[in-house]
Amino acid sequence: MNNIKTTKIDAILHATWIAPVNAKNTIHHNYSIAIHAGRIHDLLPRQEILDKYSSDVEIMLDNQLLIPGLINSHTHSPMSLMRGLADDLPLMDWLNNHIWPTEQKHVSAKFVFDGSLLACAEMIRSGTTCFNDMYFFPEETARAVEQAGMRAKLGLIVIDFPSAWAKDADEYLSKGIELHDQLHNNSLISTAFAPHAPYTVSDDPLKRISTYAEELDIPIHIHLHETADEVEQAVASTGKRPIQRLNELGLLSPRLLAVHMTQLTDEEINLVAENGAHVLHCPESNLKLASGFCPAYQLQQAGVNVTLGTDGAASNNDLDMIAEMRTAALLAKAVANNACALPADDILRMATINAANALGLDSEIGSLEIGKSADITAVDLSSIENQPVYNPVSQLVYSAGRENVSNVWVAGNHLLKNRELTTLDEKAILEKAKYWQGKIS
Repeated sequence: MNNIKTTKIDAILHATWIAPVNAKNTIHHNYSIAIHAGRIHDLLPRQEILDKYSSDVEIMLDNQLLIPGLINSHTHSPMSLMRGLADDLPLMDWLNNHIWPTEQKHVSAKFVFDGSLLACAEMIRSGTTCFNDMYFFPEETARAVEQAGMRAKLGLIVIDFPSAWAKDADEYLSKGIELHDQLHNNSLISTAFAPHAPYTVSDDPLKRISTYAEELDIPIHIHLHETADEVEQAVASTGKRPIQRLNELGLLSPRLLAVHMTQLTDEEINLVAENGAHVLHCPESNLKLASGFCPAYQLQQAGVNVTLGTDGAASNNDLDMIAEMRTAALLAKAVANNACALPADDILRMATINAANALGLDSEIGSLEIGKSADITAVDLSSIENQPVYNPVSQLVYSAGRENVSNVWVAGNHLLKNRELTTLDEKAILEKAKYWQGKIS
């Protein structure tokens, strides 16, 4: 007779494979995760978990891979309502003649809330548990994130020209700092300054952002060296490449989250590495807009922390981090002319722990470790399209799709249960998307 008493906990997840991402190339077979009070309480072989713990919620995930929740390190979530609006155009034509005019006409608090809800639903169904955003009315995105139960780093956007949200840099900064204060104690939502780009934000606001970021201890999220045209125009107007200008203004530091970075010299790569700045790589958006190729492997080899993002759905046209991982892995090999560049394990790290590190959240998320938040994604590898499975992480990166995401948890809360959203009304979100389609088209 077994008289061993077990500890009662909130939930137990049993999986065929677990990739904790706390050590390279580690894959646990037939392990289980014990969840309690929203955190990973233990991670052990299945029988050891059963010997130590009991729970009313015990979930069997046979032929499934558990990974840390994916982190989309750069997106514009409300722009989901502009998905497919202006395809097959170069960046500045796309921005100046299509996206910005549409934003001037339609962007409002309601637009941002509805678009953010659509994005949250798509990201949860794609295995993403946290995203780093940049858009107007970030307080409305915060409302959507809270409703979804996701985690987010919300950009306090700054731009020189007026929008529906603010009239000038002073008002952008004032409203942003006010929102930062409101969210200061939120366990799932934090903030970053988000000056749009060097070509849309002048020196004085950038200097102030640098000072405020130090005072508030938050990152600075900016588009940088996205296209050759951006760099050429900067040199023509200022005599400096944008990275040089940001460095002289004091922004090149471990706080800097530099998005795109397709136009880099060897000296600039070393400068980024020396200053500890992070690079947020968005391969699919860069490919679609023909912006260039981020030298992700070269940056990694130089010691730069490289993460993955989708960009907005208006230029991708999805928020699918599993697809982004595959594209990043394949593109890195072609750009580096090296089939060994950025193997699957490195790519998964870019989409999890590297991103958590860039966002300053690595003590909380990004890997499956005891004490961290239970932000977990389950990927079902049982289908014909994913057989046979020799290495589940390689299978995730090179074969699986977002349709294989079965379950998602954030802080132990079950947001996607057997492909069904538990916190969001899918029908209502679809109706809102159709409403905005009719209004915009």
